[in-house]
Amino acid sequence: MTDTRPHRRLRWWFALAAGLLLLAGCATLDERQREWIFQPGARTWWGGSAAAEGMQDRWIEFVSAESGDTVRLHALWAPQGRADAPVLLYLHGARYDVRGSAHRMRRLQALGFAVLGVDYRGFGQSSAVLPSEDMAYEDAQAAWDWLAREHPDRPRYVFGHSLGGAIAVDLASRRDDVRGLIVEGSFTSIPDVVRHFKWGWLPVGPLITQRFEAAERIARVKAPVLVVHGSEDRLIPPALGQALYERAPHPKRFVLVEGGSHHSTNAVGQPLYRQALADLFGLRAAE
Repeated sequence: MTDTRPHRRLRWWFALAAGLLLLAGCATLDERQREWIFQPGARTWWGGSAAAEGMQDRWIEFVSAESGDTVRLHALWAPQGRADAPVLLYLHGARYDVRGSAHRMRRLQALGFAVLGVDYRGFGQSSAVLPSEDMAYEDAQAAWDWLAREHPDRPRYVFGHSLGGAIAVDLASRRDDVRGLIVEGSFTSIPDVVRHFKWGWLPVGPLITQRFEAAERIARVKAPVLVVHGSEDRLIPPALGQALYERAPHPKRFVLVEGGSHHSTNAVGQPLYRQALADLFGLRAAE
């Protein structure tokens, strides 16, 4: 039998050395994580600008409780013909700005929602700073407050894709006026995502500052929860979506979209979305 102890010792020392290197750079560690997780900018997914045509620009201004700065967020508004249609806050994921999610916003509009998609700070035309977890939570709160002011008598829902799912969970865990939470292609926490990488055995969990602990927060959500994941999602494993669902309170539903990838699940799963919205929220698609 081969003695594996030298290999285990080598792996342990490698992990220790990697951890020490990360600690040595702790002054910039937080910034590097924010850049890696958000990948902010004004990039638009292919075809996003065309899908955004006809949507209305909205601007949301507020004073940040964290920094004291005046923040200006850019948003896109996709209205509904019905005056009593439910409204939905769309929270996008990393890398691409809100125009990159316009195709997904259109599908949600077709399901009966009037949709507000917002760019966090650092994305698109919103205030140009390096975003952080706390900033993104604050930006989502500001967009929600805008919806509450503009449409106080209409039922309000929140949708988050990928990283936006964790932001949506945080928002729904803090507010009692969320009628329903929809999360697609999301996860339980950033440390859990990292553990699914090839080098996930490295003990870097304690060094992660941008944690997005969605599994902890979703237990505090008082609204019905719909968790959707694609079976072929290679970026966020379906197991993480399932684990997030398991931590949610009832009523809830988990929808696994067969053949759906991280980016195609919303399109492939439209019939399943339509049925889940009717069953869980009592909503019907736009005629």
